[in-house]
Amino acid sequence: MVERQEADRLAAILKASSDPSRRSILTLLAQEGPLRITDIAARYDISLNSVSKHIKVLEAAGLVTRRTEWREHLIEIQMEPLSLVDQWFNELRSIWALRLDALEAALKEDDND
Repeated sequence: MVERQEADRLAAILKASSDPSRRSILTLLAQEGPLRITDIAARYDISLNSVSKHIKVLEAAGLVTRRTEWREHLIEIQMEPLSLVDQWFNELRSIWALRLDALEAALKEDDND
């Protein structure tokens, strides 16, 4: 069950980060720290409503959190979920490394024959 939950979480993270605007928002938050939605929207040529919708997708994937300070809603990036993406890419690299090692061994065997 845990593997399925992680797979679902990874899928949500990849889907949320597949949009260029959302990736740009994540980059902005990583560079500048927590920002208000209006400050984020001011950086883009899209409506405040669109930025808000992008933030909600990122929140649902766990990539950002919203915290309230007085009347301000600050959006903050969460780096922890990206460890799932790193883990997945590392698994892919391992698979390819094994395949390349097998190919190298096969080629060396052909050279020896």
